[in-house]
Amino acid sequence: MIRIDTNYILRYLLNDNEEMAEIAESVLMNYKVFISNEIFGEVIYVLEGFYKISREDIALQLIEIIEWENIHTLNDDILIEALNIYKSKKLDFVDCILCAYSKFDNILTFDKKLNKCIEAKNG
Repeated sequence: MIRIDTNYILRYLLNDNEEMAEIAESVLMNYKVFISNEIFGEVIYVLEGFYKISREDIALQLIEIIEWENIHTLNDDILIEALNIYKSKKLDFVDCILCAYSKFDNILTFDKKLNKCIEAKNG
C-alpha cells in the first residue's frame, strides 16, 4: 500500500501542474492508497483557505475519492460523516471528525459549537 501526502490530492483535484496531476491521477487510480485524516485536514485547509473553494464542493470531491475501492483510510464512515458535517456547519474539520466520532464515543469538550454539533447528532 502507498501513503500519499497532501500535494498528491491537491495536484489531482486542482490540475494546476499537468505533469504532477497526471502522476497523481495514475497513483490514485491504479494503486492501493492510504490517506490519513491529517492529510484530509490539510487538503481542506488549503482548498478552503487559499483557493477559496466552497465547503460543499470540497466535501463532495473528497467523499468521491474516499469511496473509490482502492482508497483506504482509518475509517471511511467517520470521514464521510465528518465531511457531511463540514459542508453544513461552521466547524473546522477536526471538530467535524470529533462530532462524527460522538456517534460511538463520548466526546468531552468546552467548545460550544462542537457541543451543539454533538447534541444535534445524538439527540
